[in-house]
Amino acid sequence: MMAHDESGKAANPSKLVIRNIGLLLSGDIDRPILDADTVVAVAGRIEAVGKEKDTDTSHATTTIDAKGTVLAPGLIDSHVHPVCGDWTPRQNQVGWIDSCLHGGVTTMISAGEVHTPGRPKDIIGLKAMAITAQRTFQGFRPGGVKIYAGAPVIEHGMGEDDFKELAAAGVKILGEVGLGSVKDGKTAKQMVAWARKYGIQSTIHTGGPSIPGSSLIDKDMVLETDADVVGHINGGHTALPDDQIVALCERSSRALEIVHNGNERAALLTMRTAKELKRLSRLILGTDSPAGSGVQPLGIIRVISMLSSLGEIPAEIAICFATGNTARMRNLECGLIAPGREASFVLMDKAQHSAGKTLLDSVQKGDLPGIGMVVIDGVVSALRSRNTPPATKVPEVMAG
Repeated sequence: MMAHDESGKAANPSKLVIRNIGLLLSGDIDRPILDADTVVAVAGRIEAVGKEKDTDTSHATTTIDAKGTVLAPGLIDSHVHPVCGDWTPRQNQVGWIDSCLHGGVTTMISAGEVHTPGRPKDIIGLKAMAITAQRTFQGFRPGGVKIYAGAPVIEHGMGEDDFKELAAAGVKILGEVGLGSVKDGKTAKQMVAWARKYGIQSTIHTGGPSIPGSSLIDKDMVLETDADVVGHINGGHTALPDDQIVALCERSSRALEIVHNGNERAALLTMRTAKELKRLSRLILGTDSPAGSGVQPLGIIRVISMLSSLGEIPAEIAICFATGNTARMRNLECGLIAPGREASFVLMDKAQHSAGKTLLDSVQKGDLPGIGMVVIDGVVSALRSRNTPPATKVPEVMAG
């Protein structure tokens, strides 16, 4: 297993060849399955996808024999609440990000570092904390997982220059609108517009309060604010009434985020409504962890399985919710198996003794897949998962 340096990147440019892929899932909801058995990546970027006979596999520094398993883009968790490194004070747990790596997650996006003890709420303090979080997670990647952090929670008194300053410092995302003192649509809309002007993406809390200081955010405020992501539309934890969820699916043009730590029935309602409206491309997935219900290392694949089995949609489509859909809505360079994209993958097979005949069939029957390997930026970051049920077949790292 190759090592990452302190920045999480491969120490030297390398060529990775993954051959003998049994099924290649692209992450693209319009074309979720590719007719290919080989992927080639150079210096952490995908160079070629196709049949082995048609690709240049020479001079590989690392070769992976997929052993007929399924290759998909690394999963993206669109909604996490990191604090300091790989530790969360909410659960006093160390290693939660590395544990999620073993659930196939290769990329995480912060919805605000709100569980930081003594979180500053004055403007100078919140900007300082956001910049610090952005810098620290840019330089520290547990197991290689990329964490896009530094998500300030907006507070009354912030002006356009504050957002300009944050953007200039490298901050790219806002924490959940509604977790701070700004709880009215007019003020939130103005601040979200300032953020968007300077290239900062926004997420809004949706539903009932989740932590002390938060409050109900209903459909009217969500629609008025017009944040880029309708955060945990199925509640985090308490969901809005059905008619409000349906209205958001119908009237908002933004990303609709379903989370693990929410209301499962509301999640299915959201997905079914989006399907009826032919807007499945707007669905993205997160866990909303760490939270009061703990850390869910398998949260993303659990939501995929739940939506596929109970929502009766193909597993390859559900996987797109946590890969290509999220990458497109979040402006990320991962999430799709295509030349030029980041070479981050999860290799999976059906769990041992699953009733499903194949991985896709097993997921559609409600089982979790067995993860055999995770690759980030062309580097093997984890072998057989310590958290998923054991895969029937596992890939193998060969000589270069």
